[in-house]
Amino acid sequence: MVLVTGATGFVGRHVVRELLARGAGVRCLVRRPEKAAEVLPRGVELVQGDVTDPASLRKACAGTKQVLHLVAIIRERGPRTFQAVNVRGTQNVVEGAREAGIEHFIHMSALGAAPEPRYRYTYSKWLGEEAVRQSGLPYTIFRPSVIFGEGFGFVNRLVQAVRMTPGLAPVPGHGKVRFQPVWVGDVARCVGKVWEEGAPHYGKTYALGGPEHLTYEQMLDAVLYVLGRRARKVHIPLWLLRAVVPLLERVLPDPPVTTDELAQLDFDNITDLDGIERQFGFVPRRFAEGLDYLRRRVL
Repeated sequence: MVLVTGATGFVGRHVVRELLARGAGVRCLVRRPEKAAEVLPRGVELVQGDVTDPASLRKACAGTKQVLHLVAIIRERGPRTFQAVNVRGTQNVVEGAREAGIEHFIHMSALGAAPEPRYRYTYSKWLGEEAVRQSGLPYTIFRPSVIFGEGFGFVNRLVQAVRMTPGLAPVPGHGKVRFQPVWVGDVARCVGKVWEEGAPHYGKTYALGGPEHLTYEQMLDAVLYVLGRRARKVHIPLWLLRAVVPLLERVLPDPPVTTDELAQLDFDNITDLDGIERQFGFVPRRFAEGLDYLRRRVL
């Protein structure tokens, strides 16, 4: 039995299907079982709880052999802060797994996680990694670049920005910051392989990226093409965005970008182009090949 946290999320839904296809018994930690039952496939066990509630985690971990920790936030809302969820939440899951004597802890982090407090999101992900590394448990850590595919993710934020400015396509700064978008199905496949094979992956950290390095502007072009949208790209200076975005955060319940997300444009988010092929034995999907869902779901 493997416990999955974050099973109802963008990545989680794909991972759960992958694990079931590989014959895993899957238990999902969910905050609202009745809602989770609507989106998760039959055959999974639902356990009510939250990563901020240690008691619920002890119950959820009991009797499991592996824990797959996917819960994380990229946007803070009220009490659900980076510290509360990404850091302390991970520590709580680690403690529950350790008490249960699990055999393998698989943790989803993020490419760019680093001990640099100025970047609050990636710093929180690094602190979460540290909790896993220092746990004494056999572990595997994944660090994906931006993930695309069906579900609400990075690409949908690009679409959101375009829809807010009809006829225009805003580009932050010079638009040349590079990413390595990786398809959510390929992330799930890597996770499934690690779950299945176990010991050869203990103590390893895998950076996950697709087969191409693309700039923000190139990804935007691909999204516009799939949507059939014609829009004039407008480059907005980062200094102006840094002044405006905090205001948007105050007045919009779900702005297209936050201050913390904007900070991630200070550096490239890339790894080796052949990483997945070399480490997992298959060629990941290219960005343009995984965007057809936008035609069905976004517009």
